[in-house]
Amino acid sequence: MPQSSVTITVQKASGAEANNESKQEAKQAPVIADDEQLGVADAVIKPPASKAELLALYQVDALPINNAIQPKELEKVAQLRVELYQQQLKRTEFFYTVKPELRPTYMVQALKPQFIEYQQFQMARALDQRGLIDLDKTDMMWQQLHIVDDLIADIVYSMPAQNPVGWQLTSVNKNHLKLPTVGRLRDNDSVADQGSLNSYVLSHFGVMSYTYDRAYFIGHVLGYLFCCYYLAHLSIAYGVTPLPSDTVADYDYASLDTAKLVRLLHSIDVHCKRRIYQLAVLCARLSCYQLDKYIEKMLIAEVNEFDKKQQIDHLDLLLSRGIMPEMPDRVILQDFPGSFGKKD
Repeated sequence: MPQSSVTITVQKASGAEANNESKQEAKQAPVIADDEQLGVADAVIKPPASKAELLALYQVDALPINNAIQPKELEKVAQLRVELYQQQLKRTEFFYTVKPELRPTYMVQALKPQFIEYQQFQMARALDQRGLIDLDKTDMMWQQLHIVDDLIADIVYSMPAQNPVGWQLTSVNKNHLKLPTVGRLRDNDSVADQGSLNSYVLSHFGVMSYTYDRAYFIGHVLGYLFCCYYLAHLSIAYGVTPLPSDTVADYDYASLDTAKLVRLLHSIDVHCKRRIYQLAVLCARLSCYQLDKYIEKMLIAEVNEFDKKQQIDHLDLLLSRGIMPEMPDRVILQDFPGSFGKKD
């Protein structure tokens, strides 16, 4: 993973005046601190001054898994989650406010090698040595991945402004959306921030994470629609409920009931809904879930490589006559008089 070239300035404060200045800086930029720095210093991420620095903000390692359930450890996880959200929010702000020449023509193409979905696709293509699965369409979609950025640009241009709203999603206890993981996990499948195509897409509409058995998304209602369309297209059972207002402390968002959500969706133009649906379907076609289905077909094909009925016929012939025939495509039992052929 390339090392980040973003400059981080840490300023220690002492005295009431310095504390006030530090608090003002904290409001303007997300806090990035380790366990020893929390409450001691404020770290400010400076805007990227080059294309490499902007890309470095999208290239980070996965957070360590922490399955401890002691109150102190849970507090650390909660703090990490808030820091992650602040970093995601600030990074998206930089993306839309830096000079155009600092942005890659298509950011999604620049980040493609780090997406877990693309890595899974490369593995599936390497496994398919027999050409059993038609991956040409999937390959074509990866080659034309810039369409993702085109759809996002169209949606962002048309979508109405909205205060962030929180939701929590469950999908059969798995991180099917491949969102960045924080804290406890049911398995060891940790995912880095911006380590998946879905996390890149959703970062344009809000902040997100996954812990233990559920995903958290805070942002525009279009992000909520993306998740629903994505999981529904893959026929994955899922549930979405409002994120209680006290679940993520120190982060502002609203928690809406179903009636208010319906009214919120009324404000979304049908054009945005159509585009977000197209975006969700494209991401679903490239998903790890879909690729896993292809790999399962390869496994079944390898297991059933030979004609099982033929082998049963040969085995019966060996048991009855002590003869192991040659291996034609199909054994003709009439050629072998006896129990399984014609009687003499």
